[in-house]
Amino acid sequence: MSDLNVVSISEAKIPTEPFIARHLIDGSWRDSADGATFDRVSPSHASLVTRASRGGVRDVDAAISAARVAFDKGRWSWTSGKDRATLLLKVADLIDRERERIAFMETLESGKPISQARAEIEGAADIWRFAASLARTLHGESYNSLGKDFLGLVLKEPVGVVSIITPWNFPFLIVSQKLPFALAAGCTAVIKPSEMTPATTVILGELLIEAGLPAGVVNIVLGHGDPVGTAMTADRRVDMVTFTGSTGVGKAIVKAASGTLKKVSLELGGKNPQVIFPDADLESAVDAVVFGVYFNAGECCNSGSRIIVHEDIAEAFIARTVEVSRKVPFGDPLDPSTKVGAIITPDHQRKIDAYVRDAAKAGADVRLGGGSLEVPGLAGQFYQPTVVANAKSHMPIAREEVFGPVLTVLTFRTPDEAIELVNDADYGLSAGVWSENVHTCLEFARRAQAGTVWTNTWMDGFAELPFGGVKESGQGRELGKYGLEEFLEAKTVTMRIGRTRAPWVDPGT
Repeated sequence: MSDLNVVSISEAKIPTEPFIARHLIDGSWRDSADGATFDRVSPSHASLVTRASRGGVRDVDAAISAARVAFDKGRWSWTSGKDRATLLLKVADLIDRERERIAFMETLESGKPISQARAEIEGAADIWRFAASLARTLHGESYNSLGKDFLGLVLKEPVGVVSIITPWNFPFLIVSQKLPFALAAGCTAVIKPSEMTPATTVILGELLIEAGLPAGVVNIVLGHGDPVGTAMTADRRVDMVTFTGSTGVGKAIVKAASGTLKKVSLELGGKNPQVIFPDADLESAVDAVVFGVYFNAGECCNSGSRIIVHEDIAEAFIARTVEVSRKVPFGDPLDPSTKVGAIITPDHQRKIDAYVRDAAKAGADVRLGGGSLEVPGLAGQFYQPTVVANAKSHMPIAREEVFGPVLTVLTFRTPDEAIELVNDADYGLSAGVWSENVHTCLEFARRAQAGTVWTNTWMDGFAELPFGGVKESGQGRELGKYGLEEFLEAKTVTMRIGRTRAPWVDPGT
């Protein structure tokens, strides 16, 4: 561990008083109906950072009622695209204004590096601006090809009240991949952030009010999945649920929503492979692999945690990956030089470590790391950069979502074998290929079972491009024009021109 790049405690000051987070219901900030609260302790500094209202069924009922009334009375759904876009642009500007505050709270609650949090908040503002452009250009279709007696219209209408449930790993970015598109479509919403990262969603609520959003259009209920998330999912007044998180919880949401057959959009887990061919730019590939597995401490559905390397270059590639991994700055997330921060909870750290230990017992070779990381001056939980070689495709570490800074290495001999390994997974969120041969890259892109394929890069994203998975990585898409379509329903209007309809019943009888 001594040869790792460890960043000790910075001089940044932790607040002496916690951030107070309350529910936003029908335009006002409220305590829980029963007065209950819960605390969030920083995973990196082990200090109290947030005290939040702990919601229950009564709080969810009030929030859904407010969203339902706001939608049915047309406070937002009947506004023009221009007015919606204007408000979304105001919110984007306010996000930019509050970037440092939002990033600081996100770093304290999640343990991610402050420099990464700042970049994510900047990216979130860009998504709000893109969604504003969609609000102005939203349109249906017309058909004048049905004969002289008919005109057909397809209207695009907001789906209604949407429950938005977001995770702890990218709390502000992911709510910004959902909410502005729902608002651009004309929907109203109830949001539940993770109980581990409630603060930044509450700050977003403050900005929505400042921007002039009508009361009841967006409501926020804080608390745990049970009872808050469960109630938000099953309530028949809710027309749609959009969720980002684990595949297990996603399956439970589908079951809970089935009673009312409401629309469900899911962005779930991934075990994302990168295939490295011998003709690849190996230095660039190594850097991208290191980035892909350690970014956000590996607590990322898009983590490139499974690399598949050609046998001819495997040992050299692993050795170089280990060498570069040692240089990545792990440690205090409040230090701008840090690239990898803390693990979200002690329980999750133990889960990560169990995967590594079980793999070692099964015959895999831990080339680097494989244990907790001590950061001088900090009492939080950190995990070492870890590289596991000689893994077999049947091992849990090679098939399941570890959600930590752990890289698993498999090898292949032929392109067909590589594709077989890529697709031999329950997940299908993203995949990558490294080769200087454009034909190799295109064939891979067409054959890989994944919602996103990167060629000679990893995890580059744009507001214009849709994101989502196949198989157990989810259903539906976020971002791009498809992100707006998720929150719309198509309504057909068939119009007869003139009194040309022939009677069904003969009037002479």
